[in-house]
Parts: sequence; structure tokens; C-alpha cells
Amino acid sequence: MKLNELETCLNQLLDISRFHDYCPNGLQVEGRNEVFRIISGVTASANLLQAAIAARADAVLVHHGYFWRGEPASLTGIRKRRIALLLNNDISLFGYHLPLDAHATLGNNSQLGKKLGLIETGRFGNQNIAAYGTVPHTMTLQALAESVEQLLLRKPLIVGDLSKPVNRIAWCTGAAQDSFEEAVRLGVDVYLTGEISEHNVHVANEYDVAFISAGHHATERYGIQALGDYIEQQWGISHTFIDIDNPV
Repeated sequence: MKLNELETCLNQLLDISRFHDYCPNGLQVEGRNEVFRIISGVTASANLLQAAIAARADAVLVHHGYFWRGEPASLTGIRKRRIALLLNNDISLFGYHLPLDAHATLGNNSQLGKKLGLIETGRFGNQNIAAYGTVPHTMTLQALAESVEQLLLRKPLIVGDLSKPVNRIAWCTGAAQDSFEEAVRLGVDVYLTGEISEHNVHVANEYDVAFISAGHHATERYGIQALGDYIEQQWGISHTFIDIDNPV
């Protein structure tokens, strides 16, 4: 598939024009004109790029790409080395941040909810990205935490009484701890996200709403995989997801 055709299709699929984001979405670094093989990952780290080179990939597809607002504009240090890996090997980089969080079926929140068996009934928060709904059946906070740990293969940080019954839940992958109080106002029993801040503990205790911090990287592994698989199914481009683990 031609690179420019793939770019157009992905930008339309993820409706990137409707988002006000912290980085450019779409093709961030241009490589060769034809795309036959894609490597996907959560973050465009040097380790992921080196894995893509070893796999003879034509393009890399990530959730966390480059050129973030507030970063130095100069291409020095690790920024220079990462860009050089792409340019020297003629590999393209696609990055999709908030559009991938938000997508109704392929997005991070949709995919995490699906894998946990959550029943989504609505969206809220920054640009309507976070989700809320119910668990499959009433369960304890302990049972929900165990389900999260089994899926993500890491022990989440839990704030709340583990014997508390849980029915209504809100969730947002990544660093969405600032949406906690908005989730509380929706009347949920528990809020699930990737990261936690000091003040979230007090809010959870004072409102008696449980908080699950399950890992930024861990909660955002599934959208980019789903997008890569979609590309393979729709356009016949070979796709492999590579998980460069991150404990955060």
C-alpha cells in the first residue's frame, strides 16, 4: 500500500481533525513510499525502533510518538538518535494519541473495557474520551482488582475497601487521574485508570469511591494492537505488535 494512501485512510478512520492534542497525529516521520510490514508498540522508544529495524518494517505505529507540546524543538540527544534510526533505515512513524484513546471500537478505552467485560454506556471527560458503564455483574472490589491483575499481568494499586460491592464503573487508560472527580459525579463505585496522584487517595476516601491505578503502559497496550490488526485485515499489510514493557 502507498504510504500516502495509508496515511489518508488512518487519519479518516481515527477522525484526527476533531481533536485538540498535545502532539501531531498521523504521519510524524516519512519513510519509504510503499508499506508492506508494520510494527506497532505503545511508545516510539529506541528499543521499539531497533526491533522494527530487525523485523525489516516499513513503518512503525505507536500511541506515544514525538513532537510533544512543550518539548525542546532541537533534535539533540535521544531525540536526534531516535529520528536518525528512522531516517537512516527509511522507516515511517505514525503516532495517534487522543484519537486512539477515543475511537469507539479500536480505541484504548473501548479495547480495555471489552477485555475486562465492562458494559460501556457513555463517555465523559477531556474531549469525551473516558468511558463509564457497569461491570458484567455485581462483584467485590477485590474480584475486580484480581480480574485487572490477571489481564494486565501486574498488581494494580487499589484505594478502597476490597469487600466493597462494585456495579458502576468509569475508566480511562493512561494518565487520566485528573478525571476522577468528574467520574465520582457520575455516581460510580470505582474509577480505573493508569496512574494515580497523591490527592486522588484523599478524594477516594472522602467520597467512598474506589480508585484502581493499573499502569499507564499496561492499560494502553490494546488500542494500538487493535489498530494494527485492523490495518492487516483491511489492507493486507503485515502487522506485529511488540511490547517493550514499562512498569509505569
